[in-house]
Amino acid sequence: MSVDLPEFYFRVRENGAFVFRVDTENRQRRIEMQQIAVLNIKNGEIKPQGGRELSDSEMKAITEWMAERRETLARRDMDDIFRAIDYLNFTAHWAQSKATDDQLEDVTDDLLLAMHDLRTVLVRKKSERLLKKARD
Repeated sequence: MSVDLPEFYFRVRENGAFVFRVDTENRQRRIEMQQIAVLNIKNGEIKPQGGRELSDSEMKAITEWMAERRETLARRDMDDIFRAIDYLNFTAHWAQSKATDDQLEDVTDDLLLAMHDLRTVLVRKKSERLLKKARD
């Protein structure tokens, strides 16, 4: 294991992370991790743990991690959308060339409703952007 461990470890969870201070400076030379905070990425909340107050350096490390994490999640969101576009194309090809009548019967209504919903949202958002652009 590397001797150069980070000062903090962030255990990712669904809405944020648990923050631990990494300590290797002990008699047994074991890696010890003390939880110092819980983060909520969505609302930006940082809750210190164990009745402690976070130092300026801890807060700086946490806020930098949160900013990087938000960027990572935003990139993943866009990647998921581009994958959805691919899946729509794959689905169209499947429906045209491989699907049986029974398979199409099973999925057609759900697909049509989902695509109608998506189209409605996209058209409304496009219209809002065009109106805003015209006002500016």
